[in-house]
Amino acid sequence: MSESVQRALAAFRRALDRRVLTALEVCARCGICAESCHVFASTGQLQDAPTARSEAVRRLYRRQYDPLGRIFPWWVRAGEATEGDLDALSEAAFATCTLCQRCAMNCPLGVDTALIMKAARAMLAAAGKAPEMLVQLADAAVARGENVQVFREIYREIVADLEQQAQEQLGDPALRISLERQGADILYVALSGAHTIVPAAIIFHAAGADWTLSAFEASNYGVFLGDPEKARAIARRIVDEATHLGVRQVVLTECGHAYAALRWEAPGWFGGEFPFRVRSIVELLAEYIREGRLRLDPSANPLPVTYHDSCNLARKGGLLEEPRVVLRAAVQEFREMTPSRAEAYCCGGGGGLVAVPEYEERRLRAGRKKAEQIMAAGAPLVATSCENCFLQIRDLSSHYGLAVEVTGLMELVVRALLGARARAVRVPALQAA
Repeated sequence: MSESVQRALAAFRRALDRRVLTALEVCARCGICAESCHVFASTGQLQDAPTARSEAVRRLYRRQYDPLGRIFPWWVRAGEATEGDLDALSEAAFATCTLCQRCAMNCPLGVDTALIMKAARAMLAAAGKAPEMLVQLADAAVARGENVQVFREIYREIVADLEQQAQEQLGDPALRISLERQGADILYVALSGAHTIVPAAIIFHAAGADWTLSAFEASNYGVFLGDPEKARAIARRIVDEATHLGVRQVVLTECGHAYAALRWEAPGWFGGEFPFRVRSIVELLAEYIREGRLRLDPSANPLPVTYHDSCNLARKGGLLEEPRVVLRAAVQEFREMTPSRAEAYCCGGGGGLVAVPEYEERRLRAGRKKAEQIMAAGAPLVATSCENCFLQIRDLSSHYGLAVEVTGLMELVVRALLGARARAVRVPALQAA
């Protein structure tokens, strides 16, 4: 047995908690999960069915842990792990499964294939068979946490430029973006790039929020790798920052996996609940609208809009109504996609796929079901609240000739907010004339 296979099996052993064991043991091989998977629904290939993917892991599991598999491996279709098996499993776990859990929702026994695939990813990462891009992104995030002083001063200069952009866009020089301000109510954690900072700054300022910006980015590629040590190290940066600053809330930008990781998984990594709330910006947008803290003019968004539910925010996170509160207030015409909410199909870009260039052809092929849904909705504008979904749907539009534009909820809210402000100035001027 090679050294990498030994590392893989050791990582597999560490990943075998009660939930994974249940998922491995109770599958009835009925195949009902197949139609629920966006990959199988798009390709029709048997190897793309969830049960087929998980059987590759069960084969290794039975050989190591099933008494019959140890003695009569041929009897239970068990087999020794080989380098070739791990290479094949890498394709199944990283390239054709986005960990969206739609199959688990539709399984009569509740078998969670995503948990099995996460255990497989942990094996493969330990064996050095994870996509190199995901490894590099996770390592870069860990390094940023270890050398934060180097990044902080550079970032402060970038934030000053972004503050000016936000002031100009809103037309209000009083708008401020503070970085890691002690005692703020909200610590806002963005992604790399102005597109998740400038709109948020405008919204927070308009709502009168007491907020400050994190020095770190929200994304957690350790989760995509199934590497608990890296995932924990990346999350720790934000947990320690929030605790040090004494904030009451950590608010994550429009990023599905970042929310799922910090809201639902991270408390378990650190032994319990945090001394602060973890929320998505989508929740805050809905809250501000319900409380009347944002004056919006939906006529600023006149085109029909449909909404793609991020798997991490909707199916896993339960944020079903909040984005619809935002859309009903910010756009003139909202059209539901079918199916939607918890039953929404994955766009095909989740689970880290959209970050791996060599998976482009496969993720576009797997996105056919989502492309059909978008086309059926008949709206020229697709809103979503996840960076990975945004990138994937933009690529799907080009690949399938959908001719749609993709936008985030914050961008729609800012347009409606600026529209309301412009209208408030224009109407008195007309009345005076």
